[in-house]
Amino acid sequence: MTFLFWLMLAGYAFGAVAALLAPGNRAVRRGTATGAVVGATASIALALGVFATDATFAFDAPALLSVADGVAFRLDALGAFFLGLVGLVAAPCAIYGAGYSATYEGRYSLRFLGAALNLFLLTMSLVPCAGNVLTFLLMWEGMSLTSYFLVMTERDEPDTVNAGGWYLAMTHAGVALVLAAFLLLAAGADTTSFVHLRAAAIRLSPTMHSVVFVLALLGFGSKAGLMPLHVWLPRAHPAAPSHVSALMSGVMIKLGVYGVLRVGLDLLGGGPAWWGALLIVLGALSAVLGVLYALMENDLKRLLAYSSVENVGLIFVGVGAGSLFLSLGAVPAAGVALSAGLYHALNHAAFKGLLFLGAGSVLHATGTRDMNLLGGLIRRLPWTALFFLTASLAIAGLPPLNGFVSEWLLFQSLLPGIGSSAPFVAPLMTLAVGALALTGGLAAAGFVKAFGVTFLAIPRSPAAEHAHEASLSMRIAMGILAIACAGLGVAAVPILAALSAVLAVRTGLSAATAEIGGGVWLSTPERFAQMSPALIALGLGVVIAGVWLGVRVMAARRGVRIGETWGCGRVTQTPRMEYTATAFAEPLRRVFAELYRPTKDLSIDFHPESRYFVQSIEYRSEIVPWFERYLYAPLIARVQGWGLRTRALQSGSAHAYLTYLVIALLALLGMLLVQGA
Repeated sequence: MTFLFWLMLAGYAFGAVAALLAPGNRAVRRGTATGAVVGATASIALALGVFATDATFAFDAPALLSVADGVAFRLDALGAFFLGLVGLVAAPCAIYGAGYSATYEGRYSLRFLGAALNLFLLTMSLVPCAGNVLTFLLMWEGMSLTSYFLVMTERDEPDTVNAGGWYLAMTHAGVALVLAAFLLLAAGADTTSFVHLRAAAIRLSPTMHSVVFVLALLGFGSKAGLMPLHVWLPRAHPAAPSHVSALMSGVMIKLGVYGVLRVGLDLLGGGPAWWGALLIVLGALSAVLGVLYALMENDLKRLLAYSSVENVGLIFVGVGAGSLFLSLGAVPAAGVALSAGLYHALNHAAFKGLLFLGAGSVLHATGTRDMNLLGGLIRRLPWTALFFLTASLAIAGLPPLNGFVSEWLLFQSLLPGIGSSAPFVAPLMTLAVGALALTGGLAAAGFVKAFGVTFLAIPRSPAAEHAHEASLSMRIAMGILAIACAGLGVAAVPILAALSAVLAVRTGLSAATAEIGGGVWLSTPERFAQMSPALIALGLGVVIAGVWLGVRVMAARRGVRIGETWGCGRVTQTPRMEYTATAFAEPLRRVFAELYRPTKDLSIDFHPESRYFVQSIEYRSEIVPWFERYLYAPLIARVQGWGLRTRALQSGSAHAYLTYLVIALLALLGMLLVQGA
């Protein structure tokens, strides 16, 4: 495992150096991708090695930093799961980037992009490997800064600059909260290693216990995109290059989940029931509102970004239910809930990574993310359409793909709580189940919109009409993730069995490991529910093959007639007769009008000869961004006001600055005199 660890470091380091030193843009792109693929492959092998041996990989380098405990790496089963998740998405994204980044030639520096990408992957991979607070914070900050520079790739775009500012502010506010949590946790520890923090947590008072958890939840929740800390996410993800968006949405935000699990369940050892209830409430809120805002988006990448908020919410519902069941002593139910949450994290990495890569191919081919200007791309981008459809079916929770398995298991994990006699648990779980059901239906509608409006019908713009298929490297990368979506669905039983073993190592859930499934059946504790992903896939395959065969036989007998689609009496179809993204979402905008509070602007131009003949209609509608308007806008205004008042102190006068120093010195002397007395 030591060799694999060093190979991972060497691969990413080679990719960064090759990007900076390789001659020519083509060599830069190939060197970037080669190093990243080697590093990602080594990280997957290292993670699997930790799983297979049930051991903890350790590497210390105290001489690298003389402060605190130096640099220390410890990779246990929980960290290995998230390290493997990073590698799963990093390898295809690196392959994809080799072709996609060619569009930046002559506009932006491919050397900087390639070096930053590999450093981003390196620091992101080392976050779950960190063994003490200093190493963790260094890698976390490195991940944040490198991702910021990647977001700012198209820095001449005003929207990109705005997105970068929001991202930098939110990520560093989160770092401050995480640092505060670690400092409070380390107050009674011998060192800042996680081993000593785990021992010191036992001596914390219940109040301090909860303070550390809330600080960690807020800090890591801002990185994960939990509402209301999500505001950076729908801005930054569309601004970044598409393969970077796939990494940020598919992997980076999951490290926020890792942080909550590491601090809340591992270091603190769990807590009272309200911890789990809080996670469930925040998760359900993020899931429902995330998908509702996604439905209103016409920008394809912003739609996917809001969808990530939704899916992070689903993950936190599972984590929260597991924490709640643990506090109630329902160990098997806790194991199923946590397994469902983590499995959905893995599945989301696969299908959301694929969706962002598909959106990148659309952007690469047409130059626009506006779905109202697309359409008809299934004929011009058939492979991209196939892969995007696969991911859309997976995220909509349809069998036999991976999203169906984790969402089914998440539903089943919540149902036992409905019959609980503990106070507030039954109503909370009932509301959570309702929120998940609503989210699932709306997510299906959202991705019918995303795929249908983008790929079906006929082109609505010259850019869509003259689109071209993605390059071979981009198609290979999407194909890898499409296979992962299918494989994680069909082979869910053995994967979940291994995942429950991971939880057993870190949270004492050994009683749940044998309950998660066996053979081809996925079973919940006491066989509360059973489902076989493999048999479902086989049954669907037989049905689809039978329908196809039947259609072929009937067509051979009756012949095929080709005719125009009915178009209200018109001879030919026109783009104006199609559903747009705005029109598709209009019924839901009306249903949820109290939430959206839409503002409408309708402009109609009539024929100069008669007002009964309309020349053009222009419709604009905006929805109220509640958190931005009522939470962040007043906060930003208040901070700006404080800043203006503080600027008065910076007068530029040396006499004033000397006066401030004298006042501070007198105040310190006064404090010393009081203490001496």
